Amino acid sequence: MQVTLVSVARKGLGCMLQKSFRSKIIIPTVIVLIVLVAILNAYLPVKFLSYSESLINEKILANTQSLKFILNDSRDNSKAAAASMALNMDAIQAIKERDRKKILQIFTPTLDLYRIHYFTICDHKGIVLARTYEPESFGDSVVNQQNVQDALDGRISSYFEEGTLIKISVRTGAPVYDTDGALLGAISAGVRFDTDSVVDDLKKLLNAEVAVFYGATRIATTIIQDRQRAVDMVLHPDIAKTVIENRQEYSGETNILGTQYKTFYKPLLNAHNHAFATFFIGTPIEELLQASNRLILDGIVIGLIGLAASIVLLSFTISSISGPLTKLANDMDEIADGNLKVTITAQSEDEVGRLGKSLQRVVNIIFKLLDDINIMIAEQKKGNTDYHLNTEAFHGDYKVLADHILELSHFGMKDQLTEMPNRRSCDNRLALEWSRAIREKQFISMLMIDVDRFKNYNDTYGHQQGDVALRSVAKVLRQAIKRAMDFAARWGGEEFIILLPDTDADGALRIAEHTREEIENTVIPSAGPGGARVTVSIGVTTLMPAACSSSIDDLVAKADEALYRAKAAGRNRVVFGDAQDAKPLRLILG
Repeated sequence: MQVTLVSVARKGLGCMLQKSFRSKIIIPTVIVLIVLVAILNAYLPVKFLSYSESLINEKILANTQSLKFILNDSRDNSKAAAASMALNMDAIQAIKERDRKKILQIFTPTLDLYRIHYFTICDHKGIVLARTYEPESFGDSVVNQQNVQDALDGRISSYFEEGTLIKISVRTGAPVYDTDGALLGAISAGVRFDTDSVVDDLKKLLNAEVAVFYGATRIATTIIQDRQRAVDMVLHPDIAKTVIENRQEYSGETNILGTQYKTFYKPLLNAHNHAFATFFIGTPIEELLQASNRLILDGIVIGLIGLAASIVLLSFTISSISGPLTKLANDMDEIADGNLKVTITAQSEDEVGRLGKSLQRVVNIIFKLLDDINIMIAEQKKGNTDYHLNTEAFHGDYKVLADHILELSHFGMKDQLTEMPNRRSCDNRLALEWSRAIREKQFISMLMIDVDRFKNYNDTYGHQQGDVALRSVAKVLRQAIKRAMDFAARWGGEEFIILLPDTDADGALRIAEHTREEIENTVIPSAGPGGARVTVSIGVTTLMPAACSSSIDDLVAKADEALYRAKAAGRNRVVFGDAQDAKPLRLILG
């Protein structure tokens, strides 16, 4: 009997393996369906409540993130509107002429374009020339608004602000200059949050009740009481303390007019970091439970129906698409393995063919981008840092990608801390200037600079202050080079170099000593009471490549050797590259 059962099992397994691809999909799918139904019947009553709670929490979290996004988006819209209007030449002329009617004609279309609610234009003294939200009112001063103050000081800034007519809004101020660079005034563009239409729009977006509090008083809401909006209610004292006094977000359950809500309160901070308004999002817990329960049940039913329908559909479609898909998968494997020169074989007019054509276009664009990148890298290795990727040859997200790659290529040539050229950029420049010195039979000098006892400085003041010190040194070094051909870079750690083409030893030594003195006299801010100072040791070497058999490595080695002797001799000094001249510059010049 046992042998018979084993034989039957083997025979059945062999038959299943010999069946078509469609059967191999249908049979496991039916088994999965049966197992799924059994699991749902066994565990659904137990897990139902926890699923509901999870969905509720996810909805509240999604609404919270959506609200924050909307607030940030409103800030960005106001900033884009203000900056755009400040550069409008017709508007600049209208402001210069103080033509209020023309100002309104030019700027009013901007409201819908950037989804902002109002703007205010003032002159260089902060006196209003025109505004949209109260057309008949102008001539008053708005210089007390922080965004206007910043704009009149030449800065673009965005703040959440409170006011008399518009109690809660996000405003961006931007300066307006005429063609001669003279300050004409300021533009303030804003999105307001204190109206019924705003909370109604937010309710549609978030599918939740929304309210706005000015201080602790509700001034706009979607919650209805006695057929009217339930305004003029105040925050619960505990919530007010958390949100307004402590400027913290609050979430939890709150009873509002007899209904239990899942709520989230977000404070709005003004330019002085004070919480002056609060956003409220709330959904009745009973409504959330019902919605989540319906969602779970609908999902189960739809899932089972869809699974059953999929079995039928798969049996008819797999045979017709498996061949082209296999070819397309093979082509994609080649692409994944790095062969971007592959030609996609799926080029029919159906969906698989369209997918193949689209993939071919993607491969061609990526191949061109990589080719252009390789050309740019090759040119930069030759020292031709003026060659850049032509990003205009790409469109859409590919252009964005090309722009990012071009930006990263700049980062690859620059030290991010000091914003000076980095070691890689320095190597390219050294090769370029060395070849030029050979061709034109000129001297080339190098200053190797090291910050003295920098580890002790970091241990004393901390690494963040050490970064401040390195930026201060970098600033002095940039000021030390006067000619366009001179080059300063961060060599690594606390080491820097200055490359001086067409400069003899005397010129290099004078520049080195002047640089040393400037750094010694520079006060590093915020290092402690009265600031702090650092000193540097400098090794100098000068060669004429056309008259000797030296190489770039010799130039670097001699400068490094001179730097070593400068530090060994007591630091804070300049030493020339040859041993017989290894003495401070003050002795050389004396």
